[in-house]
Amino acid sequence: MLIQILLRGLLPFIIMNVIAIVLYYQNKTHDAKGTFIASFIVLILGIASLIYNIEEWSILRKTVLHFFIMLLTIYPILIVSGWFTLISMKDYFVVFLLFLGFGTVSWLIFFILFKFTSN
Repeated sequence: MLIQILLRGLLPFIIMNVIAIVLYYQNKTHDAKGTFIASFIVLILGIASLIYNIEEWSILRKTVLHFFIMLLTIYPILIVSGWFTLISMKDYFVVFLLFLGFGTVSWLIFFILFKFTSN
């Protein structure tokens, strides 16, 4: 399990932060900030994906837990990232819809890939 955490979460996180540091020292601070923020998203996604390795749980249970982890971590990161103009509640709702849409499409793609590769 520890090796999976390192491979799925920490290794990409470290690599992306090295890239962010290089960008920062090249005076590309906007790109450095975006890469740094994305590294946290990759870290969370990588570690949270381990939920799907728990064979005793149903796909529904895994999906619901994963969704709430994403909602409590990724959505707030998106809100504070500066990637979106957030003036009104409508803007926050649009970001939430993007979060849901991207998450749903990603889940469907990985679900289909898993079905094809497991048979």
